[in-house]
Amino acid sequence: MATDLSSFPRIQLGQWPSPLQACPRLSDRLGRTVLVKRDDVGLLGVGGNKLRKLEFLLGAALRDGAQRVVTFGAVQTNHGRLTAAACARLGLPCDLVLTRSVPREGEAYERSGNILLDHVYGATVHVVDTDEQAEVRHQELLAAHGNVASIPVGGSTGVGALGYVAAVAELIEQFGDTGVWPSKLVAPLASAGTAAGLLAGAAAFGWEIDIELIAVSRPAEQARDVLLPILDETAALLDIAPPSLDRVRITDRTLGPGYGRPTEDVWRAISLFGSTEAITLEPVYSGKTAAALVSLVEDDSIGPHETVLFLHTGGLPGLFAYTPEATTHLAP
Repeated sequence: MATDLSSFPRIQLGQWPSPLQACPRLSDRLGRTVLVKRDDVGLLGVGGNKLRKLEFLLGAALRDGAQRVVTFGAVQTNHGRLTAAACARLGLPCDLVLTRSVPREGEAYERSGNILLDHVYGATVHVVDTDEQAEVRHQELLAAHGNVASIPVGGSTGVGALGYVAAVAELIEQFGDTGVWPSKLVAPLASAGTAAGLLAGAAAFGWEIDIELIAVSRPAEQARDVLLPILDETAALLDIAPPSLDRVRITDRTLGPGYGRPTEDVWRAISLFGSTEAITLEPVYSGKTAAALVSLVEDDSIGPHETVLFLHTGGLPGLFAYTPEATTHLAP
């Protein structure tokens, strides 16, 4: 079993371990003990969960002689912003092919937040309207340049998921030091690389924990269909059997109208985390995941004597892309 990840090419981009934060005021408000894994904190590119994936993805790309990187996402993709930042650090040209997949417009969404930082970090940004146009641009970039490493949306491959296998090992060590172990882990499920790494890592290292995966971009059944092949791929890399989902629940209770479209509950969760612990969430991933955490407490899916671990995946710049809606809800 390849739980020694040193056999995989890797470039360190983040500062590990990321903090494991006790949240007494938030816990008091919810009546549950809440700990937050602060993967939003980092020196490179404003931080976020994608850095863990990019350590392995770019490690493999450089091993294979890549001279340029292209990746994909929505206009306000966190993954794109962090890929641009990592490429700047490594001296690699970076192309971001961004699709207008979220029904939003306006100066803040189209020019602020993550997309502004894409330019700050020196990426070449290509904005298109459809997935078909994105693939055409991709093929043009492959034809125009030499050895190009193509990274899919979210960096979500088996190789990328190894970043969260490493995160599980990190968490086990942190909880071993504290002696306080959570009964549940709450994490987002979108392009599925983070979730696949968590599940594969828990299986590989024998960490028994119930996992609540919050579908933030598509309905639960579709989210499961996205997760399973990446989970299988990650397990194969680790030389383990595909993990069972017996202790995993996928819920879309806070998906709302769809990807990138926050609800009132999401804005309330952002306010709750901010006003109690000064933890900044955003409305696409962490805000929807936090709203689901609140909902799971309210219906006693997370019981009063449980300790819950919340994975904060970052995305701070995206909050500003949702001005003026964010201002209306958070600073009326």
